[in-house]
Amino acid sequence: MKSTGVVRRIDELGRIVIPKEIRRNLGIRDGENIEIFTDNDSIILKKYYRMRASSELANNLCELVYNSLNYKIIITDREKIIASAGLSADLKNHLINEECLQIIEDREIKSIENTSLTFGEYTLNGNIVFIPIISLNDSIGLIIMVSEAKLKDEIIIGKFVSSIFSQKLDI
Repeated sequence: MKSTGVVRRIDELGRIVIPKEIRRNLGIRDGENIEIFTDNDSIILKKYYRMRASSELANNLCELVYNSLNYKIIITDREKIIASAGLSADLKNHLINEECLQIIEDREIKSIENTSLTFGEYTLNGNIVFIPIISLNDSIGLIIMVSEAKLKDEIIIGKFVSSIFSQKLDI
């Protein structure tokens, strides 16, 4: 465990303030949830990702979309890829790039033809559609559909998968 050198007092309501610099470095936005763990005499705070609690659903949806409809698909949370299907590499746990994070923030569907998208060492080429996943009025992830051919049904399928997540996570 790495020490930050920061010491904070707990107030009368049991609250502590996590310094802005630490929140910024960890990508924790105002209003986001934090998971609390204990280990002996330590309290551990971690960013909470609602999408990761549904990783099995994400895997099943990716496999269904690819096996039934032959569409390449990626599902992300705000930090990394949680599921994919139809690609030549397993991208699970690859960090998303700034472009994907900006699309999540913008909360709008975006399609780009004849482009490249890189996740670590892996590059996707073709026509790509990005569909944000909105749950409880928060943009929490992204559906990415990839095609070598002209885009046609990818937006509809991506919206459908996104709505399944939204409904599942809103419960």
